[in-house]
Amino acid sequence: MVKLKLPFSFHKSAAPSKIRPIIYHKNLKYPEVDNWQISEFIVKVLVPIVGWHPYPLSEMQLMVGALCWFQPKYILDWGTHTGIATRIFYETVKYFNLKTKVISIDLPEGVEHCEHPHQNYALFVKHIPEITLLRGDGLNTALAIVSKMKLGKALFFLDGDHEYESVKRELNGIHKKVKTPAMLLHDTFFQSGKSGYNTGPHRAIEEFLAKHKKYVQLKTVLGRPGMDFLYVSKK
Repeated sequence: MVKLKLPFSFHKSAAPSKIRPIIYHKNLKYPEVDNWQISEFIVKVLVPIVGWHPYPLSEMQLMVGALCWFQPKYILDWGTHTGIATRIFYETVKYFNLKTKVISIDLPEGVEHCEHPHQNYALFVKHIPEITLLRGDGLNTALAIVSKMKLGKALFFLDGDHEYESVKRELNGIHKKVKTPAMLLHDTFFQSGKSGYNTGPHRAIEEFLAKHKKYVQLKTVLGRPGMDFLYVSKK
């Protein structure tokens, strides 16, 4: 009998921890967290659950570090797909004992799109009741949720179709409706215009930052797929 190799998602979550993330100089301009602590969490907890694709270790470090530093009331990600990013956020919230609600949004089943997961939808998270899974337009659904929030910060993870017009719409839509948002964006590494990949997200981000000077940009470098973290500067 052939023994099947189970996907990463069937690994159980780590037991809830009493650990709180070590944050240095939280009220200064730039984020600063304990990267040794975060690296241990990634290697011991995240990698056995989700592996390292499509989010390499450097990107997981930015995702976890941004969440630990910003500590939002809600994290809203869209482009759920199989739910790997959502699972990363969930495990981070649980391990570091954060008070953050994880919400993930993907297109309805009847909508045709090149990024639609169909039968693989939310494979990594659909068995976790603490995670809220919604179907609809990512930006509109997320903003509808935020509009009902009385108080609290929101962190947005933009991982949809990675096209220029989509990313531009999402960045500007969040900026107009949310006072002090933080945003993580995936597939942002820019090689050159001739490379033909990731040019849309890069262009949208550059135009957005040129227009809105209050945002600080942190990013992974050296290779694809790439991730950016945008947040409002603390003067």
